[in-house]
Amino acid sequence: MTAPAEAYKHMFALEQWEKGNALSERIRHLVKLRVSQINGCAFCVDMHSHDMKAEGETDERLYSLVSWQETPFFTDQERAALRLAEEGTRLSTGHVSDEAWQEASKHFTEEELGALVVAIANINTWNRYGTILRTVPGSLRKAAK
Repeated sequence: MTAPAEAYKHMFALEQWEKGNALSERIRHLVKLRVSQINGCAFCVDMHSHDMKAEGETDERLYSLVSWQETPFFTDQERAALRLAEEGTRLSTGHVSDEAWQEASKHFTEEELGALVVAIANINTWNRYGTILRTVPGSLRKAAK
């Protein structure tokens, strides 16, 4: 089973918007991979890991993303984005902390920050599709061959 084609069409349109906005691809990919790790979406973890590797991301950063807070491999801007992404994904308190929002606001323009919020929300939605529908990791790469 898959989600209705019309829904996917709109999700892909949002993906295209994301690729052309002010947020850097590196930050966007980091956020999408980290959120997918948190949500346990194997399909998205696989896809974003491969995408990042193909774009030149280092093994060191890919392997340590799950423990980004304890490693020296991420910039202050990346850390601010990852913190906002984690808090925006977990929402255990019902909201993102003022501290996370203020830190992100220091490192991103208003336009970039808006795009970051969209990226966080969008990957959370994709993760729901992937986990509910049990999408098989690597299936997209196999289909493309």
